Amino acid sequence: MGLELLVASAIGILTAAGMYLVLRLRTFPVIMGMSLLTYAVNVFLFASGRLTVGAPPILTEATRYTDPLPQALVLTAIVISFGMTAVVVMIGLGAYLGGDDDRVNDPAAETSGEETS
Repeated sequence: MGLELLVASAIGILTAAGMYLVLRLRTFPVIMGMSLLTYAVNVFLFASGRLTVGAPPILTEATRYTDPLPQALVLTAIVISFGMTAVVVMIGLGAYLGGDDDRVNDPAAETSGEETS
């Protein structure tokens, strides 16, 4: 019970912190929030395969084993999230260099009172 509670709490904290950072108005916190959400999903996928300590991740005649499929999914998700983070960093860097500001929203629309749809 202790290990499951620890992992569930870690997933919840990572998700909450990630959502808080994603809702910020600057580019860097949004990127960090997406990374934390990615970590939360990876830990959730990894935990779905069974939380056993010292068990082999292969299907043999052993009575206690860890499911290897979630481990393969997490490995693939790590590679995809690294590529996604690199793309988002480049988009944010391009927006910062092009507009001299790293805000996510449109400051011109806020000052003029226009609503964007």
